[in-house]
Amino acid sequence: MRPDCSLDRIDLKILAHLQREGRCSNVELAQAVGLSESPCLLRTKRLQEVGVIVGYGADIAFEKVGDHVIVFSEVTISSHKPQDFRKFETGVRKYSEIVDCYNVSGGYDYLLKIVAPSVAHFQALMDRLLDDNIGIEKFASRVVLRQPLGQRKYPLLIIENGKKSWE
Repeated sequence: MRPDCSLDRIDLKILAHLQREGRCSNVELAQAVGLSESPCLLRTKRLQEVGVIVGYGADIAFEKVGDHVIVFSEVTISSHKPQDFRKFETGVRKYSEIVDCYNVSGGYDYLLKIVAPSVAHFQALMDRLLDDNIGIEKFASRVVLRQPLGQRKYPLLIIENGKKSWE
């Protein structure tokens, strides 16, 4: 997917640093990317205004907050008209337990990431989704046992002095 705006290597360096250090000051950010403070702030504001930066948040160690279960559900919808996809996507937005929803290729239509306080709560959620009549034909679910790797950062390809690096 191509961005709606043109991003240069400095923009990408800003994004990479903010992914690592979201609470850094503009002074720290400017030093990290090799800009003076004013142009750095202008670039950051532009990235926010065009929607490349969509927000800032805390990275929470959820296992320390309380009991929970993470489940990935593969969902197939019964009809594949554009309005059927919209109906499903609108329906799943009602549930805060559904933290990610991906329309995917392959043997099913959607992959949902669900965080619930228990397996019983997850099952009740799936029952409610089926009762909502949002077009679910079938689903298969996988309970996460552990997460050996997890990060919210996306790798960004930065080309500087002819060298490519993933940050």
